[in-house]
Amino acid sequence: MDVAHFLFGIFGNASALFLFLAPVITFKRIIKNRSTEKFSGIPYVMTLLNCLLSAWYGLPFVSPHNILVSTVNGTGSFIEIIYVLIFIVLAPRKEKAKILGLFTFVLSVFSAVVFVSLFALHGNSRKLFCGFAAAIFSIIMYGSPLSIMVC
Repeated sequence: MDVAHFLFGIFGNASALFLFLAPVITFKRIIKNRSTEKFSGIPYVMTLLNCLLSAWYGLPFVSPHNILVSTVNGTGSFIEIIYVLIFIVLAPRKEKAKILGLFTFVLSVFSAVVFVSLFALHGNSRKLFCGFAAAIFSIIMYGSPLSIMVC
């Protein structure tokens, strides 16, 4: 059973990696045109938060036997940071300020989750808290593309 669990985890990681790399074409266009045009940076920043929280959740001292969750989301965090930095560099001033503010919020939320889970919680409480945080912001991440309808 452990072998099947590991193999399906590898397949899941490969699928997730392709999802993280899907915006490469968009970012090639952004770099080529030296402009973010009408693209929104919100989904990339929210995906970064989801990846950071999920990578934290998968660490052995938070949630044992979930290292594949950490590896794919750690990789996703790295990819999303690159996207966010490109977006910040090439965005117009107003959009840049909005994304920098949201990026600061993301780092603050992640830091708060890490701090609380390390110093206030242990065992299953830590796992549950980190899992809920990851699940809540995962839902927000999938809803974030809808932000273009109100911004």
